Amino acid sequence: MSALPTWEILDTSVIGYGKKLNQDRVRSGGTGAANDPVVLAVADGHGSASYPRSDVGAQFAAELFAAKGREFGALVRPGRLPWLRDYARYELPEQLVRDWQTRVWEHWGRQPGPEGADASREEVLRLYGSTLIGAVLAPGLFVAWQLGDGDLTVVDEDGRVRLPLAPERAELGDETASLCMRKAWHLVRVHWEPLPAPERAPRLIALSTDGLSKSFTSDEGFTEFTAGLYERLAARGLPGIEEDVPRWLEAASRHSGDDTTLALAHRADRVGGVPGPDPRATWATAPEPARPWGSGAGADPASEAWDPSSDLSDPPSRLPDSPSRLPDSPSDLPDPTDGTTHDHEETDRP
Repeated sequence: MSALPTWEILDTSVIGYGKKLNQDRVRSGGTGAANDPVVLAVADGHGSASYPRSDVGAQFAAELFAAKGREFGALVRPGRLPWLRDYARYELPEQLVRDWQTRVWEHWGRQPGPEGADASREEVLRLYGSTLIGAVLAPGLFVAWQLGDGDLTVVDEDGRVRLPLAPERAELGDETASLCMRKAWHLVRVHWEPLPAPERAPRLIALSTDGLSKSFTSDEGFTEFTAGLYERLAARGLPGIEEDVPRWLEAASRHSGDDTTLALAHRADRVGGVPGPDPRATWATAPEPARPWGSGAGADPASEAWDPSSDLSDPPSRLPDSPSRLPDSPSDLPDPTDGTTHDHEETDRP
């Protein structure tokens, strides 16, 4: 049995050029083992006067996905993929949205703003509006979810760059789907990718808020940046570039004017020339996790604007206070009339 890849993990976030508050949040962690899946999450609070608590909303989104992602990764077992796929596509998105909205409402109850008890649930949720991208890598499976803007970028074994969750139609202007929208789970896009052979695992998986892709004048520039990032990872490994990444994100922020956040998992098949551990060794003996959808689910069904070439060579630079590492985990609503917007105007929180 060939060893499955181990994963190098990195996350970095920089505040938008000239801004006072970073509305992005990021969480990452895991090794890819059966009992320790790789989990990546980036959330982008909408900012502006209409969303004064969106940094808090983004924090809740990243934390909730980190917890749900670990639960999901622990459920991956041979023969379970058909029903797990349905759970990933339908039940997990609804759980994430409902849990986020509940957590926001509870936070408002503890720390109400000027609107106080007279604020409607719809109005309160809007104050915390955020997007979310999350990914889970477990032995034999890669799954990702996206609500709103930002990018999931994948580099395949042959070096090809793809964006599997790119929308069919680009969103207009700064309008985006949001966790604050009623039944937002219907708008979640899901990427489902079984990995039956270790060598078919992606070489790089990167999640980024839209502050990165908006810094390029074309989609081609963004994909070239990702290809260049992978080439440097392949040549130097994560230790060889981790001090450079904040500098590259700062350069992107100067062009986009937005907070810029990146979380990535780099496939590292060997460590010091020795094959990495095989996560499947613990697969069969790992404790059976509880199913997050409860006891009534029934039995398992049968199985089945920037030139990256110059900025990537910039000298390294450290930035403080980059959010990092996975923490412990901690109804129908009125329907907004339209999508939410990112206009990135800084305001003080009420």
